[in-house]
Amino acid sequence: MARGGWWRGMLARMSATEGTTKPRAAAAAAAAAAVRPGPIERADLVVVGAGIVGLAHAVHAVERGLSVVVVERDDAAVGASIRNFGHGCVTAQTGPALRCARRARADWLRLAGEAGYWAAESGTVVAARAEDELAVLREFAERAPLPVRLLDAGGVRALVPLDAPELLGGAYLAGDVRVNPREAVPAIAAHLARSGVRFLWRTSALGWADGRLLTSRGTVEAPRIVAAVGHDVDRLLPELAEDVGVRRCALQMLRVDSPGGRRFAPAVLTGLSLLRYSGFAACPSIPALRARFAATAPHLLEADLNLMFTQWPDGLLTIGDTHARAVTHPPFHDEALDSLLLAEIARLLGVPSLAVRERWRGVYATGPEEFLVHRPEPGVAVVAVTTGIGMTTAFGLAHEIVETLT
Repeated sequence: MARGGWWRGMLARMSATEGTTKPRAAAAAAAAAAVRPGPIERADLVVVGAGIVGLAHAVHAVERGLSVVVVERDDAAVGASIRNFGHGCVTAQTGPALRCARRARADWLRLAGEAGYWAAESGTVVAARAEDELAVLREFAERAPLPVRLLDAGGVRALVPLDAPELLGGAYLAGDVRVNPREAVPAIAAHLARSGVRFLWRTSALGWADGRLLTSRGTVEAPRIVAAVGHDVDRLLPELAEDVGVRRCALQMLRVDSPGGRRFAPAVLTGLSLLRYSGFAACPSIPALRARFAATAPHLLEADLNLMFTQWPDGLLTIGDTHARAVTHPPFHDEALDSLLLAEIARLLGVPSLAVRERWRGVYATGPEEFLVHRPEPGVAVVAVTTGIGMTTAFGLAHEIVETLT
């Protein structure tokens, strides 16, 4: 049957199912199965999405001896998984996120050797430039799940070459890790392919029912299905996205030359970062810190700025990041936000300006909880990290999901 005829037949059958109690994803799969019978692939598990959450599920499934097919609409991962700092911020997590982050840390380091990408156990330095920031760090050090070493200004500069004149001190979070996501994510995909995972690139998932995933190339049969499509969960399950409040968080980020070729082994966080992570949230001094920013620098809170940076082996600094939340974002880049980022990082480094090499917009799923795990039917899991901690937690979360499917 010609492609156009196939789609017309599928749409006709989808229309016939409207008004029934079947979920839209199941209705699409059932309609198409009658038009194009016979699977194009069979596996123990099919994963939708080749970002880090999807790949993490494939990794743990293969380790359990399952055969795996990964379906990805692009010909490489180009979403949130490669548009980030590559920072595993383990120490600043709490609850289930901390449990997942601990597991993920070990997986990142183990897979670096197996898949052949760079990874560093270099920790994180939090630079404090105000007394209330130091107060939060002292409180956090008393309750942190991993070692935290408090530092004076000299101790901070001994670890990272910051020249901010207002630097008072900080803390070193030794348990954090770093990777270059642009290298690590494709390396993991290649490693999985060598391990027997079949990738269907440039293939869109359209729905599922009764152990079958409908794709734009045909049906994949699998008793287990994981949909790890991140911020695009509303493309498959719009009612779910609406019910749980999943939207898209858009970020503005840049890569800049490191002034004078300075080297930074740890990631660098700042006082604004203390307002973002759950591990700091319970510190008694957090309300005063937020109030001070609201009074003295409200524009930083309006931009929802997490002022931080990392350095990859090429020497450039990845800096960021601003945050804006919406179901659909306008396609226009706000130069004022980039200028704000550049000015604040330059101030932290103690330099007049920075040379920009790249600019981009990041995006991730955001919701009221840290994770979205939805099970619409037996054997099917819709999984997303709905805060900006996907690189930190994905492997641990996937380990737990795969356990429940086997």
